[in-house]
Amino acid sequence: MTSILDNLLAQEVDKIEEEAAVPVKKPVKTKEKTAKKTDGAEVDGQKNSLMKQLMSETTFHFPEIGDTVIGEVIEVSSNEIYLDLTPFGTGVVLGKEIKDGLGNGKLKLGDTVQATVIDLENEDGYVELSIREASYEKAWDDIESKRDTQDKVTTKVLSANKGGLLVEINGISGFLPVSQLSSKNYPRVEDGDKNKILNLLKKLVGQELEVKILDADRETEKLIASEKAAQSEKDLEVISSLNVGDTVTGEISGVVDFGAFVKFALAATAGKEEGRRMEGLVHISELAWQLIEDPRSIVKVGDKVDAKIIGIDGDKISLSIRALQKDPWSLIAEKYSIGDIVTGTVNKLNHFGAFVYLDKDIHGLAHISEMSEAYPGRTLDELLKTGEKYAWKILSIEPKEHRMGLVLADKKDEKKKKPTDTETKSNKKEKAEEVKEEKATEKKEAEEKKLAKKKSEPKAEKKIVKKAVKKTAKK
Repeated sequence: MTSILDNLLAQEVDKIEEEAAVPVKKPVKTKEKTAKKTDGAEVDGQKNSLMKQLMSETTFHFPEIGDTVIGEVIEVSSNEIYLDLTPFGTGVVLGKEIKDGLGNGKLKLGDTVQATVIDLENEDGYVELSIREASYEKAWDDIESKRDTQDKVTTKVLSANKGGLLVEINGISGFLPVSQLSSKNYPRVEDGDKNKILNLLKKLVGQELEVKILDADRETEKLIASEKAAQSEKDLEVISSLNVGDTVTGEISGVVDFGAFVKFALAATAGKEEGRRMEGLVHISELAWQLIEDPRSIVKVGDKVDAKIIGIDGDKISLSIRALQKDPWSLIAEKYSIGDIVTGTVNKLNHFGAFVYLDKDIHGLAHISEMSEAYPGRTLDELLKTGEKYAWKILSIEPKEHRMGLVLADKKDEKKKKPTDTETKSNKKEKAEEVKEEKATEKKEAEEKKLAKKKSEPKAEKKIVKKAVKKTAKK
């Protein structure tokens, strides 16, 4: 600090002396007296008066620690940058303090930058500065501005954890939750294993993602980003070319408890970057016509499927696989009628009744009210067991609503039981086997009779010979 003041004082004194120099004629004595007086205290007095004049005429103030100053780059090395801070002297930026969070790139000679004073004079006599600290406030200003305008920014993935990705925007650390990843990068793991999810997230480390800022709080240094939000605009452009009723071909990209995700590409975008592929959801109820407990029993990741678009809501696409399959209920009149006694397997029991499968596609409900009326005082658990087959009486059929009302048949009704397709096939097979066995038995009996006949003929001849011998002997 002293060296800076000395330099400034010397410069200003020179200016004042030049401006004040006026040629005058003085007597010799006066000159001698003046020369004597300039020794010692008078010189100091002149300096003090010059200092007072200097301080009164200067309009700048000396920087303090924490102040922001502007300087011109005069020298650049790998770990040091020197700035010209005229009239304060020379400043130096060391090590990590060089980093500019706004990502302005490498500094070069002649660049003008802002820096924060962190030491007025270090051991080498330079003003020590920080570009990083000066850019911090500016970085937050930029982040808050982009949050408000929803501009897209590019961020680099620093690391990953089980909840998402750690990213950096303008040198400020932020977080990108798993739920805010685009469909391209979302880690779809069938069993939801967090370790598997983490392994997939780690593959994104080092990559640059285009995101939007969802939340930014300077005081708490909270920064939340979303890749999904940044992609939605591009997705909406593609979705605008889709219509409900269109058929798409794709691949199962993920299976969850409530359905399956399908990635597909339109014919117009096929062959382009994978990131432009769209993804839709097939709800569990749209996977197939039968009741489904677990979507994984119907599809698996990697399966190629055709699906129909049944709904578009913003950037969300709803698909149906069963819509492209023939509705088995449309043919139900050919198989079942009200009053029929049929065999069905109990699929599930709950508080309002029993779900029963008559075959792989057709199911019915034995409502608790019907069961209670037919079997008063007995509970479903007493009457039925999951996975067991029983005889059922069809009470109602509603093909459009895919509903069938059933009740457990009594012993009288069981005698009228209508065989199911499986039973019919089984009966035909059994009858065919019975006919075959009957024919084989008849053939065997015929052969045995024939053989017996052959064996009986020699015995008859022997009897005739014996009789003839006896007659001859008598004579």
